Amino acid sequence: MTVKTQSVEPNIADLGNGWLKSHKLDYKLEQESLNAMIDKALDDYYSKNGGVGGNRPDAKLLLKDDRNAFFPIIIEYKGYKDKLVALDANGVVANRKSNNEPNFKNINTYAVNGAVHYANALLHHTSYTDVIAIGMTGYKDESGDLQHEIGVYHVSKSNLGAGQRVGDYTDFSFLAKKYFSAFIDKVKSLHLSPDEMERLKGQREQEIEAHLVRLNNHIYQNEKGLGENDRVYLVAASIIATLGIPEKVDPLEKSDLKSSKEQGNRDGDIMMRKIRAFLNEKNIPQAKSEMILRTLENTLTTENINKVVRGETQLKRIFSNIVDDLGIYYKIGLTTDFTGKLFNEMYGWLGFSQDKLNDVVLTPSYIAILLARLARVNKDSYVWDFATGSAGLLVAAMNEMLIDAKQKITSPEDLARKEARIKAEQLLGLELLPSVYMLAILNMILMGDGSANILNKDSLTDFDGQYGYKQDNKQPGCFPADAFILNPPYSAMGNGMNFVKKAMNMMNKGYAAIIIQGSAGSGKATTINRSILKRHTLLASIKMPMDLFIGKSSVQTYIYVFKVNEPHQRDEMVKFIDFSHDGYTRTNRKKSSNNLKDTDNAKARYDELVALVRFGRSKLRIFSESEYFENTIDPRNGADWNQTIPRDPRPTLSDFKKTVGDYLAWEVSNLLKRQDEASPGK
Repeated sequence: MTVKTQSVEPNIADLGNGWLKSHKLDYKLEQESLNAMIDKALDDYYSKNGGVGGNRPDAKLLLKDDRNAFFPIIIEYKGYKDKLVALDANGVVANRKSNNEPNFKNINTYAVNGAVHYANALLHHTSYTDVIAIGMTGYKDESGDLQHEIGVYHVSKSNLGAGQRVGDYTDFSFLAKKYFSAFIDKVKSLHLSPDEMERLKGQREQEIEAHLVRLNNHIYQNEKGLGENDRVYLVAASIIATLGIPEKVDPLEKSDLKSSKEQGNRDGDIMMRKIRAFLNEKNIPQAKSEMILRTLENTLTTENINKVVRGETQLKRIFSNIVDDLGIYYKIGLTTDFTGKLFNEMYGWLGFSQDKLNDVVLTPSYIAILLARLARVNKDSYVWDFATGSAGLLVAAMNEMLIDAKQKITSPEDLARKEARIKAEQLLGLELLPSVYMLAILNMILMGDGSANILNKDSLTDFDGQYGYKQDNKQPGCFPADAFILNPPYSAMGNGMNFVKKAMNMMNKGYAAIIIQGSAGSGKATTINRSILKRHTLLASIKMPMDLFIGKSSVQTYIYVFKVNEPHQRDEMVKFIDFSHDGYTRTNRKKSSNNLKDTDNAKARYDELVALVRFGRSKLRIFSESEYFENTIDPRNGADWNQTIPRDPRPTLSDFKKTVGDYLAWEVSNLLKRQDEASPGK
């Protein structure tokens, strides 16, 4: 008969709490209150069993370092050997399954996993951005002596809430007042490697998509009377209202919405006041701020959405769902096209024709980055997009610019100034559709507010190159664009090449990279292409994977790269690259946790593609000779941009030898067969 091991959790808790007491630390036990904000966050977050509330860490503290910064400390005790922490294959705290659903077994069973779960509740529902999660477990050895082990993890915006191990500790003395600031210095020195960060971003982006699907399904099925634009505006309004600005604008809480019938104090009125305060503190130009408020007000103040039914308005219900499902993702500062993913999910419900659906498909983030790199974006670039959609391309360009700035500017003060200028002055997007425009605004606000120059204009007929929004006391000036990136609406003239012509003709210098339907380069835009080549040089034509937009669109796309304001010469060699095999395998499985997998060195292939476009054949490493060749185009043609490597029809000596060998093998086989048939006894 197997004797079940007895948990020593009470002993472990007594040991740990004894240390806290010995250092005169003001700790709170499971049922005690630490502060209202933390208590509420633990109540609002999903529990270790998947329900709502009931999150009760074994011990919790709020400590201050010598810079007067506060850090919540969350402690979880267990009482079994080997129950300290469960990690995944990459060494990350395994609180999610392979399908990105919460791993409640690990969260319940392992001390560190439970503490990290509680820490994420604070990231999600409070203004704290750095939390210390401590797990402690132990057992009694053969002699009956208590053995213990401790895991200490930093859970923060900087590691996307995944948690990062701080170091080895045998007791809690690092929390004592005289050692705590040194401990925080160590915490602040932790950094994830670029590969670790990319892996975590990828995981978080997959989680976002799953949450967006669930949220949109819920609103679509359960919240009646809302049009597709209303849903877009409700999400935008809810996120802006909950962002807050430290020490200036408090984030809107679910409890702030009282579902009152009083005019001026309805849930929609409260939300509008919060959004107005946020926009004022952000110093968003008045004309633009008024336009945003006007747009959102049309949805937020309607009678139906503010009607109180069974003590609650539809607006409060939807707001609560949005905050609960999405809050942590925009609070941890993901540098991803967050609203673009939302936009793609919402458009899945709409009855567009295939042409129109192709027009609104989100450019994958890795393709957006590729376009920015091909357009040679750097910290000093001025980047614009004439059909900006949800601003995903501008987000990618902004991130590339910020990375370049961090690598080249060593002064923290100069870097901060440059980062602010990049966001405020060096990006310009134009979007005609109001609902899409609102998502672009939201996206850039979430990414640190590069929203000042997102314009709600028709880039073909209503834009003259001027900054649309400058500070109100300044004259608008011409945007000095030197990098152009675009995924145009394919239903436009020439599959969207009319946007390309307009933008590049307004530029004095620089580069352009566009992803477009392949027929634009093989006959659909002949006249426009001829006109483009009179003023600009086609540097490269890149055939992209056919399944690039799998599940959204099935068109063959190409990327065309141009040098701006330099007429194309007949003898100019164009780089033709077949990138059909980019190293990624894509699927369209609805329940898959990851529909994009790097199966053949994709990152290196993308790096090599950028190098080939810029430097030519000398950079061939992974690509085969059959995937890259250089040739001229006829500037007067306009339909010869999609060339493939010529095949020589003349047989080579090896072809001849193979043919002769095949023939002789066939003759010998027939001869043996005839001899066999003529043998006696047959």
